[in-house]
Amino acid sequence: MRVALAAAVRTLPRGAGLAYEPKFDGHRLVVVRTAQDVVLQARSGRIVTAAFPDLAAAARELPAGTVLDGEVVVWHAGRTDFALVQRRAAAPSAARAAVLAQRLPASYAAFDVLELAGLDVRARPYERRRALLVDLLLPLGPPFQPVPMTTDPELAETWYATLPASGIEGLVVKRLDESYPAGRRSWRKLRHTDIADAAVIGFTGTPRRPLALVLVLPGEDDEAPLVSSPLSAGLRTEMAAAVATLGEVAPAAATVTAIGLGEVPFRPLDPPLAAEVRRSSARHPPPEVLRLRTDL
Repeated sequence: MRVALAAAVRTLPRGAGLAYEPKFDGHRLVVVRTAQDVVLQARSGRIVTAAFPDLAAAARELPAGTVLDGEVVVWHAGRTDFALVQRRAAAPSAARAAVLAQRLPASYAAFDVLELAGLDVRARPYERRRALLVDLLLPLGPPFQPVPMTTDPELAETWYATLPASGIEGLVVKRLDESYPAGRRSWRKLRHTDIADAAVIGFTGTPRRPLALVLVLPGEDDEAPLVSSPLSAGLRTEMAAAVATLGEVAPAAATVTAIGLGEVPFRPLDPPLAAEVRRSSARHPPPEVLRLRTDL
């Protein structure tokens, strides 16, 4: 199931016929309710049903032949916590997944319906699909809920300014008359300006213990690589696992200039990985890596 994608914009699109939704900080998840059971599919296509037994159980209340597109999130202390979603997704066994489902229950923020009662509705306009989604999910209640939506750009601006405290990372903008754009970047996403996707072209340290990432940030005139701030323990583990899947990694044969450190040797990655980073300026302090963009 190819999902719709969004292209980044720097200002909020305005105009007639637009809808605005909060962009939740979680993992993209397609929910497929077949006649026999439930399948949960990550954006990558990987089946992750076993990692989220609580969502799978709730999805069995959906009518057979239903397919939903949305985001799995975990709420903690009044906000969504991406690290906890990562923890849920990485459960090593069914037994561990069941324990985590009790301790860290997941919620599903649905933003589209692709199939309903066996009928493919992707060709219908978003406005109609939205109505079908609300009618389907509101009677069921949590953990499945439709994301909020407004056609008022002023309210959308308010959401953009105030919802980050709840873990909302921005807005997604869609045309009311548009069919579901599977595999295309037809939607628009506005994220807070200190968050950016970066190309990970290498790392410092060893493959088993990466210390920092070497990044190329979008929008930089010279596209010179930067060294991130030191990785957290969780990100070191995640990066080591990602490197292991790439097979043999080149030795530390390249160097990059880091502020306060001079020339720093690093191990190049080919092909690069992707990461989401926070930056307060172009070069100082160094960008903070928030997560790898593996999408499960």
